[in-house]
This record gives sequence, structure tokens and C-alpha cells, in this order.
Amino acid sequence: MFTKIRIFALLLVLFIVGMSAWRDQAQATAWEDSLNLVVYPINGDGSDVSARYIAQLTPARFDTLGTFFSAEAKRYDVRLAYDQAPVRVHVAPAVNDRPPSPPASANPLSVGLWSLKMRYWAWKHGDHDTGPGQIRMFVLYHDPVLNPRLAHSLGLEKGLIGVVNAFAVADMDGRNAVVIAHELLHTVGARDRYDPATALPLFPEGYAEPGRRPLHPQTLAEIMGGRIPRSYTEAEMPDSLREVVIGAETAAEIGWSE
Repeated sequence: MFTKIRIFALLLVLFIVGMSAWRDQAQATAWEDSLNLVVYPINGDGSDVSARYIAQLTPARFDTLGTFFSAEAKRYDVRLAYDQAPVRVHVAPAVNDRPPSPPASANPLSVGLWSLKMRYWAWKHGDHDTGPGQIRMFVLYHDPVLNPRLAHSLGLEKGLIGVVNAFAVADMDGRNAVVIAHELLHTVGARDRYDPATALPLFPEGYAEPGRRPLHPQTLAEIMGGRIPRSYTEAEMPDSLREVVIGAETAAEIGWSE
């Protein structure tokens, strides 16, 4: 009897968690109210450079995110209730723990287990509640001198969670914002539009201007394509969101168009 009660309790908890995740996802993709993007800073390398950078973080450092999403929503005629901004950025207190590392392989079982661990970890550490429609973005900052190359960032649609690796220098704020915007869009249903083997944007959906003649060099990046194609074999990371647009296919996936 005791075992049956435990199983029933576990199933009940899983049902409640599942319904809560479904509700949050539905609210986030309805685009009726602002999405509350909560940035949780983490000292990713334990350096003094990262610690000083995190201590100076304010929502104003992320203003370009709000400006970008407002401008792109206007292009697609997306209007929220009471003329709210599509995305509002909040900065939570620093988190002193690191999220679980993603699996080395793409084995579905390993990925699924890691996803559960990540969502549990985020539940424990992401308690800066701003109400419905909240996306938790855990940003691990690194000193670029110690870490000139960073691990891949990611966004989870289930749980509305992102894990971003970023540089702890003001000169890289623009590129950090591009990565955060990319992972935010993953949480609301957008998929990557680049070749994982080469990191080159896929044509035509990964191009900001697929009808441009000549095709190269492009001057903008499609947000899920990730880079500005300069030729068929070369592409550059945009320096800021001023060089980025949300393409038609991405807009359809996040509910901004049909």
C-alpha cells in the first residue's frame, strides 16, 4: 500500500509539473503580455574580472534586447495588450552554483536525463519570480583572456530555460546580447538555421536577405542563422543586435506570423 501511495504521489507531482510547464509555455507564446526575461549572472570561471563585471550589471546593460524585440515585433505587426513591450529584462542576484553540464553525446536518453536535471536545477536556483511568462536565462560570464573560446549556449523550450556562455567585458555586450536573443527564441519554439558542422547559415532560411543580388556579402544576420554570410564558405558573428533580424520562418515558429 505504501508503495502505491508513493507512486501515486510521484505521478501527481509529475502531472502538476507538466501542466505548469504547459501553461507557462502557452502564456509565453501567446504574445498577449510581455515576456519577462530574467538574467541570472554566474561567475563561470571564478575570476575577479567576471566578479567585477557581474557586480556592475543592471537591466540597462540589456536595453538592446528590448529594443530589438520591439522593433522586430513591429515589423510583423505584433501588438501586445496595452502596447506592452514584447520582452522586458530583469537582472536577478548572482547565482553561486553552476548548472549541470550537457551530455557529451546526443544520445536521446542522456539528453532527456540532462534536461530533467537542468529543469530541477533551474527550479532550485531560479526563484526571482516576476509572474507569468517568465524565461530564466542563466548567463555564465568568463574572462576572455582566460577563456578566448566559450562552450556552446543553449535554450530549452520545455521549462523556458536558457544557459548562455558570455564574455565579462563591456566591449562584448553587443555579441552577448545576440546570443541571449538566439537562446530566448529557442525557448519559445524557434529552431537553429545553421549547419552544425560548419556553423554557416543555411540558405535561404538562415539568411536575412535571401533575395539579395549579388547574394554575398550579406550585411545582416538572421537571428537563428547566427552569423552574417560573407561568402558561401565564410560568415561572421554580428557585433550587436543592430546587425540582426528575425526571418519569416523564425517569426512563424514563435507565433508572430502564419
